[in-house]
Amino acid sequence: MQVALKVNGKAVAVDAAPHTLLVQAIREHLHLTGTHVGCDTAQCGACTVLVDGRAIKSCNVLLAQVAGREVTTIEGVAAADGTMHPMQAAFKECHGLQCGFCTPGMVMSAIDLCQRHPKADATQIREQLEGNLCRCTGYQNIVKAVQQGAAAMKA
Repeated sequence: MQVALKVNGKAVAVDAAPHTLLVQAIREHLHLTGTHVGCDTAQCGACTVLVDGRAIKSCNVLLAQVAGREVTTIEGVAAADGTMHPMQAAFKECHGLQCGFCTPGMVMSAIDLCQRHPKADATQIREQLEGNLCRCTGYQNIVKAVQQGAAAMKA
């Protein structure tokens, strides 16, 4: 089957089997490998992307379910000239990453979180990021990065 959608602002058509997961289409058909596959059970958040601006875990959504919609991956959040999105810059500046495996999904969730809750405090940030697991950082710098990114997104 062929599914038409927008990915990172560009219209695309993906030829895939009906049971193809969105994460598979992103990685295997569109070759956007920033979206990671971690658990295949929607528990870790490494596969998080934005669909129509809302964070979703792409490992438990069928490609057909996003037909005609706007999907943004980590590759699509930076400016056209390569300038990092304020949240990406905050993760870098606050050292909100270590191994980096969870980072793309964490950034995507943080962008959505800050759009919905621009004044979230540290406790709210931790609660909102519960579905994104990081095995390296202890989350303290991730929380700082989200707070800094939120402030930069407002500016």
